Amino acid sequence: MENIKWLWSIMDKRYHKWHVIALCISAVTSLMLLINPTLTSRLVDEVIVAQNVEPLFGLLITMLVVKLLREGMRYFMVTTLERTSQNVIYNLRVRLFTRLQYQDTRFFDRHRTGDLMTRMSADTDWCRHFLSYIDFQAIDSVVMFLSTSIYLFSVNLKLALALVCVTPILMVITKFYSKGVRKLFMNMRERQSEMNAAAQENIAANRVIKAFAREEHEKEAFDKRSGAFRDAHLAINKRWLSFYPFIEILANTMTLITVFFGGYLMMQGELTAGELTVFTNLSWALSVPMRQLGNLLNDWQRFITCSNKVMELEMSKADIVDAPDAVSHDRIQGKVEFRHVSFAHEGQNVLTDVSFTAQPGQTVAIMGPTGSGKTTLIQLLARCYEVRDGEILVDDCPIKRWKLQELRDGIGTATQDVFLFSDTVEGNIAFGDQSLTEDEVHDFARRAAAGGFIQELSEGYDTIVGERGVGLSGGQKQRIALARALAVKPGILVMDDTTSAVDMETEQYIQQQLRELPYDCTKIIIAQRISSVKDADLILILKDGVVTERGTHEELLQTRGYYWETYCLQNGIDAEAERTVK
Repeated sequence: MENIKWLWSIMDKRYHKWHVIALCISAVTSLMLLINPTLTSRLVDEVIVAQNVEPLFGLLITMLVVKLLREGMRYFMVTTLERTSQNVIYNLRVRLFTRLQYQDTRFFDRHRTGDLMTRMSADTDWCRHFLSYIDFQAIDSVVMFLSTSIYLFSVNLKLALALVCVTPILMVITKFYSKGVRKLFMNMRERQSEMNAAAQENIAANRVIKAFAREEHEKEAFDKRSGAFRDAHLAINKRWLSFYPFIEILANTMTLITVFFGGYLMMQGELTAGELTVFTNLSWALSVPMRQLGNLLNDWQRFITCSNKVMELEMSKADIVDAPDAVSHDRIQGKVEFRHVSFAHEGQNVLTDVSFTAQPGQTVAIMGPTGSGKTTLIQLLARCYEVRDGEILVDDCPIKRWKLQELRDGIGTATQDVFLFSDTVEGNIAFGDQSLTEDEVHDFARRAAAGGFIQELSEGYDTIVGERGVGLSGGQKQRIALARALAVKPGILVMDDTTSAVDMETEQYIQQQLRELPYDCTKIIIAQRISSVKDADLILILKDGVVTERGTHEELLQTRGYYWETYCLQNGIDAEAERTVK
């Protein structure tokens, strides 16, 4: 019931009454199934047996009116349920998407994209299926069975009792069938999620797959996941098929009881021909709910499994949120301070006791081997993760007391792994600030050394960029990403290997433009090129999450550590020979 209450809470209140009305119509139309068999009984006894045609026309007209009225009511019921269920799935998907927008980075580390897509699509559709089909079918079955049983008992106690005696047998079989069914559906749901995740990952990585000619390998891997999903589905069908024959036997038993025992009672004078016709016509009303029971149980279990997955996502809460004492700030001025910051991910130390200060307008460069924690450092600055020990301050205020929206609005980030949206070039550059004028977009593109090649595109700034920037080179994508970061006019500009894919001449141009920005900002540069960091006010060397060197370009050259070795390597100097001379 918890799942149903949750779905009900998602539906707009103005639809509540219409959904209830539709379910009431379902119950009423199920009761109306008793009318025509009753009229048929009268037709047999009062017209055929009595050889009296006078009531014939009236009975036929009444039966036709009842049939048309019931079908009209059912049509209204189905369209109403469809309208209310579509309202729920619309609200649900909007709520889920909104929830995803504000989740932590750690949340996306734990959940696969394919699994989240399954929750947003197939699982939510089963929630809609419950409201548009399962609930009214359940009401139909219950009302049909109870009303028919009561009516048949009022017609003939013995024959009705003989028919209803079959029900306890059905209950025993149903209990046996339902045992363990939910585990089967949960297994099938997991296999479906794995299959979708594999498909999503394969599509996203299609260029890598082609580059390594791994099509056959990926095909075989997907075959295994698809086969596992098929087997899980077959396991459920096998269980259902082992149950279904018993249902059919019981349903047909009712027909046999009606014919043989009803015929016997009629010969004994305890049942009229018309009353036997009633039992013959309504025995299906007892057997149909039995036939539907297996399907309803299947649908119910699948609804529970899918809705639990959706509820888990819809009710998940982000760990990183605005603190109760969060303070509003104007534009970030640019002072950044790390005080003895340590961070661990999945129990593994990533950063240990990192401290440094960047004054407004200064440039801080970070270098170090791959995996030393450079990118993590800037992710902590934007509160994508929380520090384990120490604290980070922006403009002398701990970032935990900044409102997330204002903090992240004031940080412009351009990374090496560029993601561009399926939008125009102009739309990608103006992504962080939709109020930018066309001239401003063009100016920031020029400062990022992107204006020249953009003009050469087929539609210029109106060219649609393919998903993830398909059709652009790595350097072109990096420059558009840099223009996007510059366009938000941040107080802190973060460049994570942003110029790694551009030539030296272009890099020098970009550095010059960064020094001439029309607004003040502090720059944090992560790079491996000495040419990218040598003019920084402070250079930090990270190794295994620890700051091992710090200083300016000239100071670090004197230490003859990692920075000096990198300098020698990039300038063709024999470091060992230099050490010997020293």
